[in-house]
Amino acid sequence: MSEFRRVFDALDAMGIAYDAIEHEPAAHIDRCMEVMEGLNATVVKNFFLCPRNRSRFYLLLTRPEAKLRTSDISAQAGASRLGFAPEDRLAELLHEQPGAISPMGLIFDAGHAVTVLVDEALRCAARLAFHPCENTRSLAMSGADFFDVFLKQLGYAPVFVTIHDFLEPKEENP
Repeated sequence: MSEFRRVFDALDAMGIAYDAIEHEPAAHIDRCMEVMEGLNATVVKNFFLCPRNRSRFYLLLTRPEAKLRTSDISAQAGASRLGFAPEDRLAELLHEQPGAISPMGLIFDAGHAVTVLVDEALRCAARLAFHPCENTRSLAMSGADFFDVFLKQLGYAPVFVTIHDFLEPKEENP
């Protein structure tokens, strides 16, 4: 059974209403925003992160316009020096590939090896859009269903982090 079908089956089993579309591959956030426009939802940009020693893994969900500064995220997550996690661990833990990273892959993380970090600005989103582990399909569900049903039924308590829409300029030394 395909990964996207397993995602849809899991959502159905949880009683989560969602809209889904099929489209040409959309691996970059700009393309995702184009193809997901009809879903009338906030498109979520996702990052799979870990510290250098690969002792823990993090899935960061944010808005497309937010600027990622891993030092800020690391401090808020209580982790040391987060960077991009290796592709083999993404495939192993979430059954996903780069260009299709999504919290829908959490259905495959039976050991809860992944900590979910969420941009505080997404907390109140009416609807959220994701890939269902493949970048040729997209789905949207209510933010309430995502936070209060999907994550809770899978046993995840997200850590909310603050991500700015801009990078603050570095201070210059006099």
